[in-house]
Amino acid sequence: MTADEARGPLAILYQELDAAVAEAGPRCALSGRCCRFEEYGHTLFLSAPEAAVLLADAPPPSRPLDDGLTCPWQDAAGRCTAREARPLGCRVYFCDPDYEGRAPELSERFLARLKALVAGRGWPWGYAPLHRHLRDAAARGDFRGPTPPDAGRPR
Repeated sequence: MTADEARGPLAILYQELDAAVAEAGPRCALSGRCCRFEEYGHTLFLSAPEAAVLLADAPPPSRPLDDGLTCPWQDAAGRCTAREARPLGCRVYFCDPDYEGRAPELSERFLARLKALVAGRGWPWGYAPLHRHLRDAAARGDFRGPTPPDAGRPR
């Protein structure tokens, strides 16, 4: 499975998810909490096809890989620089307390659709934390951003 194969089908799924999220109406305070995983107690998981599209279509990350503390595509102002290529988990996450009840339902519904898409096409699922995908890409030489010296080490 390549990013080129996954891009179109994922774009359709993401557009439908974005519309469902917009209908739920969460507010974004531009706090950057969504990208500070360790600080706010969450982990971003994504599938292998999502990782392939993210790595192919996002601009180079603005900071080096860490051990899963933050997203390397968060800029100094706390904004996402990979907005168009961001995976399902990013698209559904908002820290708006009025949206908290809707996020799990939307996440589960669209995650089930993503699983069906991946299975139907015979693609690898490879569901793992973002940083596992990024470290694997760095080890293969497919990560275009700054990496620490140990980025290619097995995790």
